[in-house]
Amino acid sequence: MGFLYSESIAAVAENCPDSTFAVVDDAANDLPNLANLTFAEEQGSFLVGAAAALTTETDHVGFIGGVNIELIQKFQAGFEAGVAAIDPAITVDVEYLTEPPDFDGFNDPARGREVAASMYEGGADIVYAAAGGSGGGVFEAAVAAREGGDNVWAIGVDSDQYNTADPAVQDVILTSMLKQVNVAVYNTIAAAVAGEEVGGQTTVFDLSVDGVGYSTSGDFLSEETITQLEDLKAQIVAGDIEVPTVPEG
Repeated sequence: MGFLYSESIAAVAENCPDSTFAVVDDAANDLPNLANLTFAEEQGSFLVGAAAALTTETDHVGFIGGVNIELIQKFQAGFEAGVAAIDPAITVDVEYLTEPPDFDGFNDPARGREVAASMYEGGADIVYAAAGGSGGGVFEAAVAAREGGDNVWAIGVDSDQYNTADPAVQDVILTSMLKQVNVAVYNTIAAAVAGEEVGGQTTVFDLSVDGVGYSTSGDFLSEETITQLEDLKAQIVAGDIEVPTVPEG
């Protein structure tokens, strides 16, 4: 589970050629007995970016990445594109917590809280964090800003964080970009059980197979917003909207 295990699982797979392995979030290996399960994070991020643009009252939002690597840049690219699809005049602040090889940005809630607080103070009223454990600090910053009288929101990532975060921060989580690891793992195991070859290939789980998406827990997204998001989703699946995987500029 996770790209940080890619090198280790590749070594194990090479030493155990009669077994089939799978790694989530990485496509670096081309071993015949290793399945690479990846996601169209940019597509899910596009939808929450659109949700942010449809919800913001200040026309100013933010994106916080844990570590400045290609995987997290996909989240940024999709988010910015989703915002621009609704209103290209909306300002998007972007900041990464660390640069590789420093991966502490995925587990530094204090730094996440600090950066998010700065964005809220600077006028952003919605912040999307693709920063692992550091996202907890973003939620705390949103709560503090709310207590100070600002109507702000945060957007979660990977899981439905309204349901997994501390209940004390639930009310600031507008939505979450869902990365359905359960879909990827189940579909891969089902294919293997059915006798299909799953090793030696990379599968991208996108909106067309519900590999990514957005959450509606908390009922904070209006019905009108959800209707527009579903229309955008249909356009992406149909190929009418091509979501970028690399940020502009």
